[in-house]
Amino acid sequence: MSEGIMSKAATMEIPISSNGVSGTINEDESLEQDLQQVMVSGPNLNETSIVSGGYGGTTEGIIPTSGLKGPAVRCNPNYLGLRFLSAEGQGSMSQPTSHPSLTSEELSRGLAVEKFDMVKKWGINTYKCTKQLISERFGRGSRTVDLELETQIELLRDTKRKYEGVLQLARALTAHFYSLVQTQRALGDAFSDLSQKSPELQEEFGYNAETQKLLCKNGETLLGAVNFFVSSINTLINKTMEDTLMTVKQYETARLEYDAYRADLEELSLGPRDAATLCRIEIAQQNFQAHRTKYEKLRGDVTIKLRFLQENKV
Repeated sequence: MSEGIMSKAATMEIPISSNGVSGTINEDESLEQDLQQVMVSGPNLNETSIVSGGYGGTTEGIIPTSGLKGPAVRCNPNYLGLRFLSAEGQGSMSQPTSHPSLTSEELSRGLAVEKFDMVKKWGINTYKCTKQLISERFGRGSRTVDLELETQIELLRDTKRKYEGVLQLARALTAHFYSLVQTQRALGDAFSDLSQKSPELQEEFGYNAETQKLLCKNGETLLGAVNFFVSSINTLINKTMEDTLMTVKQYETARLEYDAYRADLEELSLGPRDAATLCRIEIAQQNFQAHRTKYEKLRGDVTIKLRFLQENKV
């Protein structure tokens, strides 16, 4: 039986001539056809590239097979059991490396564009408001006026100036009266000491000591009331009124922006009605409506705060 196997194996040997052309044996041709059918999905051996991972990075080696004669055989390395080990020792084909720097560059570029748009919008808005303010100052531009609200705002500012004067005087009174109370306490202690050291004037010194101590006690009560008054006036001026005036400043800024975009819309409406102008008019109309909504909201806020302020002041 072993001799039959040896003879069969001998018949399957492929004789190769000196020029690389296989012999004309029937078994060889059938074996070659089987290989072609099995390995038809592999890469062409004439242009096979093997990617290997080494210490120097990824390199490509091209195995030329143009010197081989005979029919082209496509070989699948995975089918033949070939595994290409990377530098870490894992069997895998090389993957394209990702570049996180590109993502950070795109993010930075996006932030730069966003900041540029913000600066551009701020510049356009500042230009329009400055133009409107100069026009109002020289009497060439119209402004929106709420007579009742403007009167209340001016009255609030005048009241704040008067209250600031009262606060300044009350603080000066507190400082001087505190010094007076301290002087009366020291004078009472001095009379009390003299009454003990001067028996002939003990009654008179004792009476004066009691009087100064009584004045000091009543002065401390009055000083506490003045301090409470100063604290209340300070809260009213620097917190309540200041908060209302901050809202008033926002309202005045919104009014200026509203008038600026209103004037811009009116100027565009008087111009020619071509396609580009119609597009600009539509954008100006949207900006005008947005600033009108903001202006009306802040006007309502100022009205409410002025009413609350009047109640707190009383």
